Amino acid sequence: MPPARARARPRPRERLDVDERRAQLVRLGVDLFASRAYDEVSIDELARAAGISKGLLYHYFPTKRDFYVATVREASRNLVELTATPDDMPPLERARAGLDAYLDYVAAHAPAYAALMRGGIGSDPEVVRIVDETRDLLCDRLLAGLPGVIATPLLRIALRGWIGFCEATSLEWIERREVARDALRDMMIEVLMATVAIAVRNEPDQSQHRETPG
Repeated sequence: MPPARARARPRPRERLDVDERRAQLVRLGVDLFASRAYDEVSIDELARAAGISKGLLYHYFPTKRDFYVATVREASRNLVELTATPDDMPPLERARAGLDAYLDYVAAHAPAYAALMRGGIGSDPEVVRIVDETRDLLCDRLLAGLPGVIATPLLRIALRGWIGFCEATSLEWIERREVARDALRDMMIEVLMATVAIAVRNEPDQSQHRETPG
């Protein structure tokens, strides 16, 4: 009797881990929302771009808003990473490099950035929380990068105001395209230096502070 033919084993179907699939979808969403505003992207389009059914997309993200919030969180993480600079760089060089990276990011994600800063879905409480956390991280980084300066409440308020200034001027820059990026960056640096100097000078307890970097 001829030996029985060995039964071919079926090739295991590749199944992405749930977290891995979610991360993959979020990266796709970041790319889509970078080029178009929230209201311009539909769930049907997102599902088609991902190569999955709309029902499966809803399995990972119950609503379009949940999906968008996840992309904002990922975009925030990307921004913080991209604007990081080596600790051993001189303060002004760090500021220049960080602002270059920030402005490059804003230019590459102009529609999404404008929509977020102008309101709309950007007024969603969860989105606002993510944006504020990002501002806090950037503010902490600025404070850590100022040698010889004590991080007082007044200085923190001043730096948060400077971050708001950068957001507003960046928005004007990408919408009008009338100013060279380097000119905008250099102005931001000068305003930063002036902001730090004024905050230190106006701190009630002058004895706490040493000389600010020039």
